[in-house]
Amino acid sequence: MNPKTDFFFNEPGQWQKEFKKLRTIALSTELVEDLKWGCPCYTYEGKNIFLIHGFKDYCALLFFKGALMKDPDKLLIQQTENVKAARQIRFTDLEQINDLEKILREYMFEAVEIEESGIKVEMKKTKEFEMVEEFQQKLDKDPVLKQAFEALTPGRQRAYLLHFSSAKQSKTRESRIEKCIPQILDGKGIND
Repeated sequence: MNPKTDFFFNEPGQWQKEFKKLRTIALSTELVEDLKWGCPCYTYEGKNIFLIHGFKDYCALLFFKGALMKDPDKLLIQQTENVKAARQIRFTDLEQINDLEKILREYMFEAVEIEESGIKVEMKKTKEFEMVEEFQQKLDKDPVLKQAFEALTPGRQRAYLLHFSSAKQSKTRESRIEKCIPQILDGKGIND
């Protein structure tokens, strides 16, 4: 147990019994418990294997390389079409977790084996993401902005491209772009 994560399990909330049970299962695997992104994260030799998190309608285990797992019980869920590697197992009550305890442990061990193997999830290249016309025009007109955008990490570039392309109307895309330009020029990602 890592005392940094205690607050997550001790604060009153909707999923506390489920969180505590998932923690018990996770700790039985002898993985290292850490706190990342405000959630308990379980690691193997410093590599993230899975984390526990909660939402309004469910709590979940999120396997960082879940897309590579076999999933014989068809439990793994892709959160959105843009999530390439991670997969969740979702729960809505403690009984589900109790019923799946043995299987969850097997999934945890499989996730460690995948990490040990060094296999990586094939990620979409930044150039394969949609570049909305409104942003391309800004880049073409402003070489400083173009240089700042190209200097961002690929992950930050992808986050901006997804943010811009998810707007349905041109007016909304333009507004998003304008709001993000100062951050891009400062070398920051959309969530920095």
